[in-house]
Amino acid sequence: MTDTTAETNLEVLVVGLDAACRPVLESLFESGTVPTIQRVFESGVDGPLESQIPPWTASAWPSLYTGKNPGKHGVFDFLSFDGYDWNVVNSSHVRERPVWELLSEHGFTSVVVNLPVTHPARKFDGALIPGMTAPEGPDCHPEGVLADVEMAVGDYRIYPQSGPEPDGSIEGYERTVQCRGAAFRYLCQRLKPEFGFLQFQVTDSVFHERLGDMDAVEAVYAAVDRQLAETLAETDPDNVLIVSDHGMGEVSGHEFRVNEFLRENGYLTSRKDGNGMPTWSKSWENDLLEGEDAGQYETSLPEKAMTVAARFGVTTQRIAGTLERVGLKESIGRRVPNDLIRAASEQVDFPNSQVYMRSKSELGVRINLEGREPDGVVPEVEYERVREEVIEELASVQTPDGEPMFEAVEPRETYFEGPHLEQAPDVVTVPAAFDNAVDADLGTELFGEPRQPWNHKRTGIVAASGPAFEDRSLEGSEPTIFDVAPTICALFDVPIDAAMDGEPLPIVEAGPETEYPAYEPDAPTATEDGVVEDRLSDLGYL
Repeated sequence: MTDTTAETNLEVLVVGLDAACRPVLESLFESGTVPTIQRVFESGVDGPLESQIPPWTASAWPSLYTGKNPGKHGVFDFLSFDGYDWNVVNSSHVRERPVWELLSEHGFTSVVVNLPVTHPARKFDGALIPGMTAPEGPDCHPEGVLADVEMAVGDYRIYPQSGPEPDGSIEGYERTVQCRGAAFRYLCQRLKPEFGFLQFQVTDSVFHERLGDMDAVEAVYAAVDRQLAETLAETDPDNVLIVSDHGMGEVSGHEFRVNEFLRENGYLTSRKDGNGMPTWSKSWENDLLEGEDAGQYETSLPEKAMTVAARFGVTTQRIAGTLERVGLKESIGRRVPNDLIRAASEQVDFPNSQVYMRSKSELGVRINLEGREPDGVVPEVEYERVREEVIEELASVQTPDGEPMFEAVEPRETYFEGPHLEQAPDVVTVPAAFDNAVDADLGTELFGEPRQPWNHKRTGIVAASGPAFEDRSLEGSEPTIFDVAPTICALFDVPIDAAMDGEPLPIVEAGPETEYPAYEPDAPTATEDGVVEDRLSDLGYL
């Protein structure tokens, strides 16, 4: 068992609460659900923390822990694209230094638990158990440390569904939260780190999976609060930062089907033979085949049947409509194999399409550029003309209520800059107040009700408590997630990477900047676990 009486050297503890924001926390403060979190807020300073575009977990957390925008670190979405093929992102797609690796270069030890997009774990002075987009039982750093954790504190899981409890159950959430805290405390007692980063993901996922269930939200936050209380008691950090990657709230506006709009306006052509986009399931499963079957893909008999049916207009969109009318859409839809869905869906016909949306979580559209995309049709000399035209048409879209669909439709350069700019969507579409949503569907009505009635908002939170923040204030500042990494550097008197896009929050003394050598991580690798795709689908990201 962990020695709870041992002292630690923890100078800074960062607690990540995915999707936490004032509108959610205020009701929890009023009900007394989260006394420990509330005490951090009331004993120090706090304020809003503006997220990036897009304000989604897989891209926002790397921005927070590198201090750099997606154009620099290379992660724009839950998916990474190679032409029209894709893979779920992992740490090998993050092409900039995480702050704990920067601290390691200056002699500081760190313990990092559950941060998204940190698998496979890279070497540094400390320990890391990865979070979202990692498979269960992931490779951690140092090698074998997860087995030590489980021997000391019990089974560890990344996703609530991995345990014996029913999917989406409150017990599953609570057990997952408990895993985080126990593992983090064990590693702190073992390694005596100066820096710790403990992240809780289910404060976000409970909103996606238990729609409007505030009892479940309270239970999740109460479990997080208990783990934070135990962690503070056992590790006794000098200073505490609570941060979130974005906010959360109701989406009461409209869902806009961007690819359908592009088709209606002559930019996109669809097909129904199972060979267009999305080819999600086919690409995914082919990557994961092992042994003598590696690299092969056998079309199933039902898939062939659905492909033939699609040619005659029988599509999954029409099937879904029928199921919805008889109240069986959810229960049956969960049991339809992905390949059947792909085979019977309307898909982008690339050789005959100029513009398309790859993924709704990118919040943008891609020009099918000749020489860049495999079946690109837009000549390079026409790129800017087509892009400006698409921007103008999307910016003019109004919802059925006569309100603007988007608060901004801009070239990607407005939001991103860096060596990985080419991976971004060419046009970025920002829904109005994030009270509207976008989707990449074809074969549906242009507008509909949001499928995720609770979803991300751009404004999260930051709170800081401890002697380093005494007599400090955030008034007059506009903190962003890019400011967190340089703030951590300043707390350790570590020179701030001059290439970071943020700056230290005014609650700390800003330190010097320096130019660091180019970061050279290993080449990107595939995420080899189908459970990760299923998890992202359950949460509505795919």
